[in-house]
Amino acid sequence: MKPDGSNPEQVTFDELNDWFPHISPDGKWIVFISFPRTVDSGQHPFYKHCYIRLMPITGGEPKIIGYIYGGQGSMNVPNWSPDGKRIAFVSNSAFLNY
Repeated sequence: MKPDGSNPEQVTFDELNDWFPHISPDGKWIVFISFPRTVDSGQHPFYKHCYIRLMPITGGEPKIIGYIYGGQGSMNVPNWSPDGKRIAFVSNSAFLNY
């Protein structure tokens, strides 16, 4: 979409719910979180099995680069390193009860 939010354009076409896209500093890549369709897309899930996926900004098949427990809050901005070689994310391994 444009910086003002107009003209959104779908870039993924698969059987997953894709959320929280972040474009690399060089504008060549998109990294995002993908949930199975069993996760309600109307919610803001924060502790689910999900994938971190990467794809070229021009489209194509997304590549899984991570399997995490996460969702809402797992990739906040800015999550790309300035040189575009790394991303930051949070994965929750378990809830602890004390």
